[in-house]
Amino acid sequence: MNIKFEDENELGENPTLKEKVDPKDSEMKEWLVGFVGEKIEPEDGNVTVENIIEVMSDQFPEFLMAVAEENWVRGYHQALTDAQYGQELAENEEQQEEDD
Repeated sequence: MNIKFEDENELGENPTLKEKVDPKDSEMKEWLVGFVGEKIEPEDGNVTVENIIEVMSDQFPEFLMAVAEENWVRGYHQALTDAQYGQELAENEEQQEEDD
């Protein structure tokens, strides 16, 4: 079974990217929001998750790559597991129909 999308943007944009980051949640967020704010100087003074990713990709790309790679590998593994499970369900259903 192939899932095809009309266009590559059909999944939409991740709304988390536009969320303002509250620096009061933790010491690290306070430091990171301050650092990113100084680097990009947003007009409205708000630092978003997307801003942090942009600065991190410039300042610490190996960190983001490690996270992305790990996420990809785990997602791919889960997709294969799901496909195998789905195939087993389909085969079991087919077998039950033949037995009836």
